[in-house]
Order: sequence, then structure tokens, then C-alpha cells
Amino acid sequence: MQAEPFEVAVDGVVLRGHRGGRGAAALLLHGGAAVPDYMGECAELLNGLFATILYTQRGTPPSDAAPPYTVESHAADALALLDAAGVDRAWAIGHSWGGHLALHLLAAQPERLLGVLCIDALGADGGVFGEYQANLARGLSEQQVARMIELEERRRAGVVTEAELVERFAIIWPRYFVNTERAIPPPARVGVQASIETNRSLAEHFERKTLQRGLRAARLPALFVHGEEDPLPLRSTTATAALIPGALVETIPDCGHFPWLEQPGEFRAAVERLLARAG
Repeated sequence: MQAEPFEVAVDGVVLRGHRGGRGAAALLLHGGAAVPDYMGECAELLNGLFATILYTQRGTPPSDAAPPYTVESHAADALALLDAAGVDRAWAIGHSWGGHLALHLLAAQPERLLGVLCIDALGADGGVFGEYQANLARGLSEQQVARMIELEERRRAGVVTEAELVERFAIIWPRYFVNTERAIPPPARVGVQASIETNRSLAEHFERKTLQRGLRAARLPALFVHGEEDPLPLRSTTATAALIPGALVETIPDCGHFPWLEQPGEFRAAVERLLARAG
């Protein structure tokens, strides 16, 4: 797939990414939050189904850093990219935190979407975090678990450094994969303020039950794919899908948090089936 790089200025912030492929317009939203975009192989795999726009979200190189870092600001950036590309409506395809962001777009700006495809997405209910952290800790040494907890506490307190966030990703990254030979390297850069403030915004929306209330009115196709061995609990996906009338879910066996890397054939086939069933 030939990819065309772009730079788009949004309220004084330059967002950098690339676009390419053939199919329905789609905006790809990476997880993290506050890590560089890593969804190029996903876009390649979905070529023919979607013409994709990929970018690194504000706060992390190669995109610029400038507050605010909130759910609302990230959603506004996503819509500004569609405007810059001349796209009236597109699929929002999000992974992990990016899937959660896609759901906020579905709840707040459905007129700009064709539908959402959420891949191992952080769901509408923050109550899964305890189980998620416990799953990440399995197989780690006591020292690694203690350090993981310490770094997460420093992030929540707003005193963490980029080196510490990179270290945290390095500790937990192997837990996202069943087959580590298919793993991509963990992030080497993390936007510190973007990570701190985006996660605070997430917590505020969980408290307000924004998605639990807003998704019940959704009337667009909502498709969910989830790796069966993902440390993020499957119930994060199934409970969220149950909020949306007509939402469809497919699980992919023998893979973790990145199904397009570990089971590319099964992932593509699952997306094709979901699209066919959604009409």
C-alpha cells in the first residue's frame, strides 16, 4: 500500500501522519495514550476494505505537543483531520484507548461517522482496570510488579518522567502477546503530559458514565474485535457492545492485545464477516 505523508495544523498544533489504501474512508486511532502511531500494519491488512488516515495524536513526537489533552480535544483533532482530508463521514477504527476514543466520537458526533470498529478497545466502564492490572502482572517477577505499580502511581500523581513511562511499557509489553515473535517493539517515546492528562480525562468520563449513557442512543454500525488472550478482559468489550443496539462482537483465538499482528488472516476475516453482517 502506498502511503502519502501529511501534516495538518489544528489550533496551532501540527499533527503528522499518512494516508493510503482503497475502500471506505476510515480514521485509525492508536492506543496508548500518548505513544507514537503503530497501526501501519493494521492499515495495510485492511487495504481494500478501508482507505485509511493514520496519525500520531497530539502530545507525542512526531506530532506537536500542546494542551489540552482531554477526550474532547482528541476527538476534536480527529474531526479536524477528516475536515482537512475533505471527508464528510468515515469509519472510526480504534485500538485500545483509540477504540475508546472512537466510542466517544460515536456518542457525540455520529453525523461524522459511517460506523466504528473497535479492536481490543478500552470499554465504557472503568471497573475492569483492577482485573486488567492483575492480568498484566501474571508472569512478571515480584520486582517487576512492584515497579509497575510504582510507576503507575507516579503517573497518576503527575510526577512521572518519560524514561519511567518508557520503562513501564517495556515491563508490560510482552504480556500483550501470546506469540512474542509477532510482537512489535514497545514505545520508545511517550508524551508525558499527554499521558497524565488524557488518563485524568478518561477517569473523569468514567465517573460521569459518559459512554454508558451516550452509547444507548447510537444507531450506526458498531463492530468489536477482541483477542481471547488479551490481558484487557473480554467483558470490557462485551459489556460495552451490549450498550449499543445491533453491535457485533467477534473474538479471535490464540492472540492477545494486537490481533492484526498475531493472527492477521483471522483478523481480516473477522472484520470482513462483521462488515457483511452489518450490511
